[in-house]
Amino acid sequence: MKVIKSVEKMQSFSESLRLQGERIAFVPTMGYFHEGHLCLMKEAKKMADCVVVSIYVNPSQFGPKEDFSKYPRDLERDLKMAESVGVDVIFYPPDKEMYPAGYQTYVDVEEVTQNLCGMSRPGHFRGVTTVCNKLFNIVKPHIAIFGKKDFQQYISIKRMVDDLNLDLQIIGFPTVREADGPAMSSRNKYLKKNERPSALTLFRALKLAQKLYSNGEKKSSVIIKEVEKLIKKVPYTEIDYIKICSTETLRDVDKVKNQTVMALAVKVGTTRLIDNHVFGDKLEI
Repeated sequence: MKVIKSVEKMQSFSESLRLQGERIAFVPTMGYFHEGHLCLMKEAKKMADCVVVSIYVNPSQFGPKEDFSKYPRDLERDLKMAESVGVDVIFYPPDKEMYPAGYQTYVDVEEVTQNLCGMSRPGHFRGVTTVCNKLFNIVKPHIAIFGKKDFQQYISIKRMVDDLNLDLQIIGFPTVREADGPAMSSRNKYLKKNERPSALTLFRALKLAQKLYSNGEKKSSVIIKEVEKLIKKVPYTEIDYIKICSTETLRDVDKVKNQTVMALAVKVGTTRLIDNHVFGDKLEI
């Protein structure tokens, strides 16, 4: 497995593969891998000749009071995990390569970034879409794979790729969950032992929403109210948002139907967790 830190070397390496007719699959990450990341890498392995994984904690997507400096990092561990599933290249650039002195260009996807996390994390998605656009230009993949746990991120990247006519395919991979239900996340390590049971409520809330829908409830307001009651019953929780939206526009909808998404953001202690479920999809561990 190669580790490349230079933008120029990564571009040259990818260009040489393309000239040989090889197919490149790309998994962008911020590192501190868990099984969810590895599932994306394994899926990428099935779809291409070369799998490139980036490890870059992107400063432009963190707000001034967010956890950029504390975000978990462990490069040695990540390299071993990536190699164990057959990753071919790790792209590990320093900040000075990604945002050199004088940097001033950003990509702003408008409508689909306004709701959900866009309301409580201003500037976050501008950072996400900018860094992903840069990474796509550096790695030159044919395919890029994103987990649907970050559903708004996935939709925003798809919108950017379509709008800017980028020559690659975006693949969404189902949320990978821990044995007791929570979506796998690098931030789960922040949870204190006594907070962990409360974190399980997000998954239970999504199951409740799906059950209400399956039993005939179609009003978003009714489902949201029941989910809110469930989450508020448990300690250490503070709701950021509970929304039911169109999977295409991410606008709030009054009526639930297939391909409508319930999205949650809840603080458990000091840890902000997100999760979602598309009505009509399976909700399984």
